[in-house]
Amino acid sequence: MNQDPLPSMPEPVPPQRMVRVSLPDSAPYVTYVIIGVTVFFYLLQLTSQALLQYDLPALILLRSNELIRSGQLWRLFSSALVHGSLVHIGFNMYALFSFGTNIERHFGHGRFLLLYVLGAFTGNVFSLLFAKENSLGASTAIFGLLGAEVVFLYQNRRLFGDRVKSEIGNLIFIAVFNFFIIGSMPGIGNWGHIGGLVGGLMFTSFAGPLWDVESNLVGGYNLVDRRPARDVVTGAVVVAVIFGALAVWGFVR
Repeated sequence: MNQDPLPSMPEPVPPQRMVRVSLPDSAPYVTYVIIGVTVFFYLLQLTSQALLQYDLPALILLRSNELIRSGQLWRLFSSALVHGSLVHIGFNMYALFSFGTNIERHFGHGRFLLLYVLGAFTGNVFSLLFAKENSLGASTAIFGLLGAEVVFLYQNRRLFGDRVKSEIGNLIFIAVFNFFIIGSMPGIGNWGHIGGLVGGLMFTSFAGPLWDVESNLVGGYNLVDRRPARDVVTGAVVVAVIFGALAVWGFVR
């Protein structure tokens, strides 16, 4: 009689092991410094109002199309340092802390500072072109961060997986809410927000981190940025040249 063969034994299942991916872990000190400097300028504004009965820092630094066209080009950047009220600076610094800390860890300190300055510049150039009223506040630069976060998530969607769609959707909702709800209130410069957003989108398209995963010597994995340094320079130059040309057009039109 033939005996039935013994049932095959299942292959042993290898033990599961945790895979550790090392994320950038540097403190976002540039964000903290920007917040500290901006708060310092607001304290100067309050002091000026108390002693001189007018806001001298705002008069020197806010965006004024007439004064920019007369040669005071620093106003295309400096208006991000001054604010119109405690609520104004409080909202902007909360937004900067919320977005800036994570974006700085992703971008690195130098690239993050460049992004912030370019966002302020591109936002003020749009205001120069399309808005007549004077403006001040850091929201131009903060919308640059918002645009940068959208591009960063999209370019690294392979690593972030399914959550990319929901996170980008949240960012789009924040932008739309600010444009159509907050932006409809008196004194809100929507053109500056749009310009900052466009600047952040453009710069990050060229210069944003392109993450890849590689193994390390201790059995874990590290995230490495495959973006060449020359692309960061290229992105900054492209944004500066395009918006610089728009600013020149704003001077002569």
